[in-house]
Amino acid sequence: MRKHHPANERVKRQYLMFLREAKRHSESTVDAVAKALSRFEEYTRYRDFKTFRYEQAIAFKKNLAQQKGQQSGERLSKATLHATLTQLKHFFQWLAWQPGYRSRVQYADAEYFNLSEKEVRVATARREKRAPTIEQIKHVIKTMPAVTDIERRNRALIALTILTGARDSAIASLKLKHIDLVASCIYQDAREVKTKFSKTFTTFFFPVGEVFRSILTDWITYLREDKLWGNDDPLFPATEVGVGPDSQFAVVGLKRTHWSTATPIRKIFREAFVNAGLPYYNPHSFRNTLTRFGQELCQSPEQFKAWSQNLAHENVLTTFLSYGEVPCQRQGEIMLALENAPDDREDGASVIAEAVFKKLRALNSEKWKEFEAS
Repeated sequence: MRKHHPANERVKRQYLMFLREAKRHSESTVDAVAKALSRFEEYTRYRDFKTFRYEQAIAFKKNLAQQKGQQSGERLSKATLHATLTQLKHFFQWLAWQPGYRSRVQYADAEYFNLSEKEVRVATARREKRAPTIEQIKHVIKTMPAVTDIERRNRALIALTILTGARDSAIASLKLKHIDLVASCIYQDAREVKTKFSKTFTTFFFPVGEVFRSILTDWITYLREDKLWGNDDPLFPATEVGVGPDSQFAVVGLKRTHWSTATPIRKIFREAFVNAGLPYYNPHSFRNTLTRFGQELCQSPEQFKAWSQNLAHENVLTTFLSYGEVPCQRQGEIMLALENAPDDREDGASVIAEAVFKKLRALNSEKWKEFEAS
């Protein structure tokens, strides 16, 4: 049974290169597009893309809606359907302009990959983002052991995340020279740190508690003074695995290299929260925690603007719209407080009316005096 089509492979490679080099998409985005194309080819039994017709788009869309996820065992979500079909739509629209395909593939046929407006609204609906509270994070830190090098590293990892709100990919690539305990900041240099959009910026520690700063300080002191590590060594080194006393592979300490991905960081977070008896919160959720904390703490627009910049947001609206949503429970508390608040509107209106009346009476009195004088 055919598992690929040579012509399709060539044009797919060309399109993926276009996304990577011309559109500057990330590898994860390119991989998602490749997966969507693979799903479509598997459904059409690897027919040549030159035979694409709108009927194939309609049939594939119906088939995809019936498929189940490998992990959940449930039907694919509307968000997955929307993402997959949109990627296929963009591909065939691009294909319709390529030499050898212009007369074979109709640009308008790609529109048949669209979901209904109702399904698109479901797929793109904004949902409340879960985030831990500062108190929950403190509880996690306190329940984490700190005996071995690995355990001390893991505690410091969570401490730095809430102190700076740094993304996990950036944390995995930080070096000791990027942190300044005297100035209470980290310098995320895009030449060495994997920041979003390769931005370079300085993040000062958020005022979330001395316990986090103390844990991080102890860890850095241990690396520099006890292990004699230098500026170019990783702030959070990878775990070294070797052969243990029982001739089995086991953790033997720290490796003087960076993690290649952020996956181990997310695993550390998962284990820490589960062991503390709390639901799992990923590292990125800490940015939501900091935004909500900033909304309570900041007392002026300037303060919140500084808070937003500390999260590497160039526009404060990014902080509000992407991270600053009010949790549903807090929303209910605010509305209840407004309902039970004393109604001062009538008193305020009376004060205003009285002030206007006095002003008019004064004006009329002056005009009457002018009339008598004339």
